[in-house]
Amino acid sequence: MKQYDAVVIGGGILGCMAARNLRRWNISTALLEQENDVCKGITRANSAICYAGYDNKPGSLKAELTVRGNANMEALCRELDVPFVRCGSLLVTYDAKAVSRLEKKLENGIQNGVPGLRLLSGAEAEAMEPGLKTGVAAALYAPTTGTVNPWKLGIAAFENAVHNGADVFLNTTVTKIQKDADGFLVETDGEIFSCKTIFNCAGLFADQLQEMIAPPSVRLRLDAAEYLVFDSHVQKPERIIFLQAETCGKGITAIPCVEGNLMISGVRKPLKQAFATTAEGLRELHTATEDLLPDVDSSLVIRSFGAVRPNPYREDGADVGDFCIENPIPGFYSLIAIKTPGLTASNELTLLLAKQGAAYLNAEENPYFDPVRKAISVKAEPDFYEVICQCGQVSRGEILEAIRRGATTVDGVKRRVGTGMGRCQGSRCHWKIAKILKEAGVNPSPLF
Repeated sequence: MKQYDAVVIGGGILGCMAARNLRRWNISTALLEQENDVCKGITRANSAICYAGYDNKPGSLKAELTVRGNANMEALCRELDVPFVRCGSLLVTYDAKAVSRLEKKLENGIQNGVPGLRLLSGAEAEAMEPGLKTGVAAALYAPTTGTVNPWKLGIAAFENAVHNGADVFLNTTVTKIQKDADGFLVETDGEIFSCKTIFNCAGLFADQLQEMIAPPSVRLRLDAAEYLVFDSHVQKPERIIFLQAETCGKGITAIPCVEGNLMISGVRKPLKQAFATTAEGLRELHTATEDLLPDVDSSLVIRSFGAVRPNPYREDGADVGDFCIENPIPGFYSLIAIKTPGLTASNELTLLLAKQGAAYLNAEENPYFDPVRKAISVKAEPDFYEVICQCGQVSRGEILEAIRRGATTVDGVKRRVGTGMGRCQGSRCHWKIAKILKEAGVNPSPLF
């Protein structure tokens, strides 16, 4: 049996951030993840947006932590050596009747303390983003909106957690949780963990995990979205473009990513198959993209993918309108269905929980905590001269370093150093990377 002060269950961005933030105190920490790598669930299929915070209800925890997380994102990304671009955003509408909804969001944003918000005329918006289809009625400009690669941020937090002493157990599925005199017993398909506190960051399974130890209180409804990724050479907007739908909510979203690609996100739909795309959905995305950004060449799409979003609701059927943080019994903390803008607030949410856990454990601050993590970089060594991924100019040395840091699959290498993300989508380097994995003593299957 392994003993820890804290067990974090779930290795998405929330779990990785939680493990990192717990180590700010003298709290022995284990991170359990059922997959063969971290950040393989919701985190890897994400819109990559750091939201400004004008959409959230004033006075809510979601509003507070989103605005704070947005303001602190540059500093966090500097610590973890992850690219972040504060490109700004435009929420545009072509419907004069929808301008009042933009005005309401402006009022929300001002109450939430979002800096720099402005309501633009259609002419001002088209001058700011000349690639937009003409006829914009109005636009809400948010200069603090940004973009960050979600899995790179999560993996960086994971590496920093390990650097600061957190233990990680991959391929480990929790099967049972029991309360005992000292805290909890967490049974898995491999080992038993004894701990004083549990931090439930299990994403799509967070409600089920909590019900292993407490009565049902929050359940999840899942919905889906589809995405298109364009080659980096495509003509793209400088800012993130949200299309305000004519009825309610948002239409598609155009995101100029930190890697240089344009990503198009579609509207949410009922889930049929997790992380899958549909021919109908992709056709709708193509049509909507051509309509919103007529200069975008649709032939330059290099990838499509599907995402899943968990929506929390109470036992009586009522939606949960805020971040859902549960503490059903002392020492057990749950982040259930932290959807958009969960990426933006991931560090703030888990720091809040870590502080609560530290107070519960009466833990002292860790004077040796080191917040800095360095990304994999090119070095003047022979392995770094041999380019394996031509599209991304990624060397053998970078791939070997990704393996040393925990990549065990072709997909794991991709998410650490960007292989297979260019125009050929790995058709030229996929087999080479699999061979390097095998030579390094890692079984390259399964790939995903």
